[in-house]
Amino acid sequence: MPNIIKYYVKFIDYISLKTGRATMYLVFVMMFILILSFVTRNIINIPLIWIIEMAQFVMTGYYLLGGGYSLLSDDHVRMDLIYSRFNDRTKALLDTLTSVFLITYLVILLIGAYSSLQYTIQTNQRLFTAWAPYVWPIKTVMLFGILLMLLQSISIFFKDLAKTFNLEIK
Repeated sequence: MPNIIKYYVKFIDYISLKTGRATMYLVFVMMFILILSFVTRNIINIPLIWIIEMAQFVMTGYYLLGGGYSLLSDDHVRMDLIYSRFNDRTKALLDTLTSVFLITYLVILLIGAYSSLQYTIQTNQRLFTAWAPYVWPIKTVMLFGILLMLLQSISIFFKDLAKTFNLEIK
């Protein structure tokens, strides 16, 4: 494999690893928000209008920013009724072929996320709730998460391609 591809794979794997590890802590942020919701609503009887939406935003960030890490660590769901019976080279070949569909899907998703973020910024969009938060922060996280998944998918494509043709990638 060319050095540029080796560098790309190392760099994107590193970014996905660091982002994924940092994203893991969002679970504690979400737990804090939900405990705060319980305390303010049930113990001191002062319900906060922003709590549930903030928990949803944090969960969305956790889900989207963890996507690249999930792909990197191969922790995503795979329907392997017959896949598990194949040898590593055959698996890599199948993964290379299916990666084309995943990458195409993520490119389309990224274009839609970018378009949606542009619209949100141009119209100063807010949610139609009592809190009415701006939508651009979560749509920015969405765009970054999809971009990270796309870049990681391309990295995995290169790794599977190298495995298919017995080339060294690292």
